[in-house]
Amino acid sequence: MATDYDAPRKNDDDLTESSLEELKARRSDASTASVDEDEAEAAEGFELPGADLSNEELAVRVVPRQSDEFTCMRCFLVHHISQLASEDGGEMICEECVD
Repeated sequence: MATDYDAPRKNDDDLTESSLEELKARRSDASTASVDEDEAEAAEGFELPGADLSNEELAVRVVPRQSDEFTCMRCFLVHHISQLASEDGGEMICEECVD
């Protein structure tokens, strides 16, 4: 919402009175308002988990793991080597997963 900084300012009494009037008006408007939403139209953009995405293409360029990166053995995210917290028995674990 845009703010008009040149408009005259209201004092606290004016704000309270106008706010009460606005709230009363909204209450009566809200009780009579109804929402017309087409269920089929709303469901078009919704995809269920596990949906078949075999016809979809990636919109992001995938870069292979670099030499200065590692894959955490707990969260399976690729991190920079500076995030390596421990290497317990050959398992590389990031700082976030050590806790």
